[in-house]
Amino acid sequence: MDIFEKTHQFTAAKEAIKEGYYPYFIPLNENEGTEVVYKGHRLIMCGSNNYLGLTTHPKVREAAVEAIKRYGTSCTGSRFLNGTLEMHEELERRLAKWVKKEAALVFSTGMQANLGAVSAIVGRGDYVILDKDDHASIVDGARLSFGEIARFRHNDVTHLEKVLQSLPESAGKLVVVDGVFSMGGDLAPLKEMVPVCQKYGARLMVDDAHGMGVMGGGRGTAEELGVTDQVDLIMSTFSKSFASLGGFIAGDEDVVHYIKHHARSLIFSASIPPANAAAALAALEIMEQEPERVQRVIDIGKKMKKSFEEMGYNTGNSQTPIIPIIIGDDQKTFFFWKALFEAGVFVNPVISPAVPPGMQLLRTSYMATHTDEQLDQVLEIFYQIGKQMAII
Repeated sequence: MDIFEKTHQFTAAKEAIKEGYYPYFIPLNENEGTEVVYKGHRLIMCGSNNYLGLTTHPKVREAAVEAIKRYGTSCTGSRFLNGTLEMHEELERRLAKWVKKEAALVFSTGMQANLGAVSAIVGRGDYVILDKDDHASIVDGARLSFGEIARFRHNDVTHLEKVLQSLPESAGKLVVVDGVFSMGGDLAPLKEMVPVCQKYGARLMVDDAHGMGVMGGGRGTAEELGVTDQVDLIMSTFSKSFASLGGFIAGDEDVVHYIKHHARSLIFSASIPPANAAAALAALEIMEQEPERVQRVIDIGKKMKKSFEEMGYNTGNSQTPIIPIIIGDDQKTFFFWKALFEAGVFVNPVISPAVPPGMQLLRTSYMATHTDEQLDQVLEIFYQIGKQMAII
């Protein structure tokens, strides 16, 4: 069989493009944060992870420009060899302090942070235990490791304990969960997980890509739930609240030192460019100096969830500025997305297998920089289209 045969048989996306309801890879002409432009069509952006609205902040832009002027556009090598700048190490020190850990290590992307950290720590004879709703980067990190993979039902601590209980007592165990789950906007029950992990000698790692800059005064989900000192590893990205590109892992100094010398995605990949490191540093400074931004995005999340629920929408168990609008059907989800897009609202349609069957949804997410007028306009459009399509 020709290995390319599967590519010829994959027609679903082409059919959706032909029918005019393909919602992915949309090339934007402009991106101003809360608003974007596609072929002259202006939309309110409610599908971004730019939670604090810092991608267009003057301090972040200036920091990136100045870094390019000083260092150029690339470090042209891996962190392991010639690609480490003093700025990288300053960023690591500042991040470690921010999340209240001894040390941090910066990777070129959040995906690489998870791939590198999980595959470095989990070796032969070890187990990595995952929530069934964990992000794909965690799953791929587990697959790249030489350990065994076990899974437990989403946010089900009782099932987590059963899984841990079934594993060999002598084996190393790493439980990895999202702090904020990216599709549902719900939190991992870290406070309940900690004693269970400790009971069975398992270490706990939290991917806080969507919690950093939002929960716990900006310090993340572990801080929000009061268990920072009991979570062993905290990971996050720069592509969301930090308004840049990259990622990091933070924990005890010896553990981070080990990852630094064993994570293949760090050692064999070019380091984060100067502009991205500088932008992340600037964003961190703004988080420290402007806590009102964090409160603003939290308040917006509460407003939107309450308003959607009052209209009759199912928003699941969200506790964050990620508000899912659960539709439960592929075709309805795509048609609803298209109607919103044409009316001037940009959201993200999510269907199986990204979510379980019956949980197809529109993922909406909000920024501290959304104005009340924009939010009210979004709600009005959702109300009108929801009524027209008999979804509410």
